[in-house]
Amino acid sequence: MDTRTAEHISDDIEVRIVNGDLVEGKPLPAERSLMEEYGASRTVIREVITALTAKGFLRSRPRFRPIVCRPDASAAMHAAGGVIKHLLASSQSVHDLYQVRVLCERMLVRDAAVGAKREDIQRLRRALDDNEQAIDDSAQFYATDVAFHRQLYVISGNSVFPAIHQAFVEWLAPQWSQMPRSPERNRTNFLAHQAIFEAILSRDPDLAEKALISHLDSSWQFVSSTFFAEETP
Repeated sequence: MDTRTAEHISDDIEVRIVNGDLVEGKPLPAERSLMEEYGASRTVIREVITALTAKGFLRSRPRFRPIVCRPDASAAMHAAGGVIKHLLASSQSVHDLYQVRVLCERMLVRDAAVGAKREDIQRLRRALDDNEQAIDDSAQFYATDVAFHRQLYVISGNSVFPAIHQAFVEWLAPQWSQMPRSPERNRTNFLAHQAIFEAILSRDPDLAEKALISHLDSSWQFVSSTFFAEETP
């Protein structure tokens, strides 16, 4: 019997997916077929499937065979999410991740102020308008807040950045969902978004970065004062 380990089988299937031998969007061969092909037990094959799913090479569906995926930035971030979420058990860990976001967006707003195209500005303006219209609806305001910041990642033209943004949203959502919301607080955030937009429109990277830092620092102070208040510094 073939004694290759689950790791070796996983590596082989990864190569087959990347090479296109296993077609993206199609089901993975049945467990029994893989058992026969690799001379492995059902337990080993299921271990392989779990590992490949965690890496983003497969998408699991209850009661159906897993679907083959070609890994991209989104899949990589999603795969990392399970580990990241376990690390966010303390305010310091959440703060550290938030600071990574701040550093990313500082760079992105500077890039946008210098290089945003006309259509980029138009999309950012529409996102800002949607944000303003949602001030009195906190659930919708949160969605438009996310959409506004997402445009900063899209403007870069780099496909990895939108995936990073989505990862930040997913990783920080459990904390942000606890934050008290009100039309007054929404308006404060809208005005901060407006200041960022106007700095980008003025092609002033220093002002854009300053507005972005002010906005995200203020947001952190508000968030940390609400759901981390019980922790000892």
